[in-house]
Amino acid sequence: MDITTNELDCDSYVKLDAFTRKTYRDVYPAIDPTRPELSQAGKVIVITGGSRGLGRSSFAASFARANADAIVLLARSSINLAQTEKLIKDINPSTYVLTIALDICDEAKVKDTFDKIKDRFGIPHVLINNAGPQRKSLLKYTAGWRRIVSNFSPSWFSTTMGTGMAGILFHLMPFEHAALQYIAIAFFVLNALLFLTVLGMSILRYTLYPEIWKVMIQDPVNSLFLATCPMGFATLIELWVFICVPQWGDWAKTTAWGLWIIDAVAAAAVTASLSFILISQHYVTSLERITALQLLPIAATIVASGVGAEIADILPNAQHAMGTVIVSYVLWGMSTPMAMIILVIYYQRLAVHKLPSRETIVSCFLPLGPLGFGGFSILYLGKVARQLLDESNAIDPLVGHIAYVLGLLLSLLMWSFGLIWLVFALATIYYRSPFPFNMGWWGFTFPLGVYAANTILLGKEMNLMFFKVCGTILSSAMILLWLVVATRTVHGAWHGVLFHAPCLQNLKEKLEDSQDDATNDEA
Repeated sequence: MDITTNELDCDSYVKLDAFTRKTYRDVYPAIDPTRPELSQAGKVIVITGGSRGLGRSSFAASFARANADAIVLLARSSINLAQTEKLIKDINPSTYVLTIALDICDEAKVKDTFDKIKDRFGIPHVLINNAGPQRKSLLKYTAGWRRIVSNFSPSWFSTTMGTGMAGILFHLMPFEHAALQYIAIAFFVLNALLFLTVLGMSILRYTLYPEIWKVMIQDPVNSLFLATCPMGFATLIELWVFICVPQWGDWAKTTAWGLWIIDAVAAAAVTASLSFILISQHYVTSLERITALQLLPIAATIVASGVGAEIADILPNAQHAMGTVIVSYVLWGMSTPMAMIILVIYYQRLAVHKLPSRETIVSCFLPLGPLGFGGFSILYLGKVARQLLDESNAIDPLVGHIAYVLGLLLSLLMWSFGLIWLVFALATIYYRSPFPFNMGWWGFTFPLGVYAANTILLGKEMNLMFFKVCGTILSSAMILLWLVVATRTVHGAWHGVLFHAPCLQNLKEKLEDSQDDATNDEA
């Protein structure tokens, strides 16, 4: 080595530790995945830890260039997995990519996942084990009561939707009985306590762990359940109108109106923001990732429009009532066509990629939500508009009659469209059963409940026994389902198995990234 220059012998790092006099150097050919002898055509590759780092930039990219037939990516972050999937598709559009959000520390889920992979592709040809258990337990999120708070996801608001809808149906039953009203009052009290509990736990969650909010809002599935908050609140407002307003008079009407304004603003904000996040971020990069859960943000505004119609029906001031009707029509118009668009996309997803997994199979009932309450809303709005315009000279009363007739026809058409989705849902449940219990089971209750409400309203407006009987049957089925789901939810909550927020896996991964960066900086 020449000590008079700054140049080092390229083999100095070998010679320093060598215990032999001679060293040998040979040049190996580059391991280029595009070389024909390294082709992976026709092979199935499974990569754990494929969401970032070497798993993404090296392994996934290399096997895509080597023309692998299918690449299965396993990692905890669904967001990062979607980015890796996009990278593979950019490199080789012909490679099939399956992403599965999974914690490899969960032995049972790992076994179940590999069973599914074998059922779908056969035995994989290559396994890249690029993931390992985390070095440090995140006790801040996983110990004692903190685990319950940190895992208290927005999906718990769906319990208030189903409970509130059960109380509403007891009030709307076409075959009236005094006992039904007392049961409706009991459900109103229960739902109010439930909503306050869930809201309090949610506030506590984001107060203690503000970092969870960001990863939750970025999660392509968990964030959609934010829409269940204004919908659960709307059921409370509706029960207030049915139960409290007749007893407490004008101040209760004004209170209901004020609460509805808050709910309408929240619902419109959720619809606009979550829908924009869906189309602006890289969370959903393929048709296969579309689910009926995409309807949740849209349904929030549809529900607000229907409750607005009921609020307008009780307001003593005609100007306030007409303004509420107009705003409710606007809410209906900004959400129902969007729901129809999503239904078209969702049907295409089902036709191309077939039925969803057993874990999300209950979401097949969700199309009944916007169709059921959308029909209820437009019919009730037409009914209230006709009443208001008959008493006003500002607009020709004929406009109100036209609005009512159009509302009746649209409601009937939406009920009919919902009927075929109900058949699809029942057939899907039969075909896919059995399936595991989770918070998604609350998707049985509210969509079926609002569809029953629209059926009852059609029977009342057209004075047809057919719809009244169908509405009673659907209401009874929904209440029985509520009993089953509520019982299993109480059991699961008591044993702690339902307190699981998948979005926390994304947070853990970010924390591990920061730990790795800190370690590298120290090194």
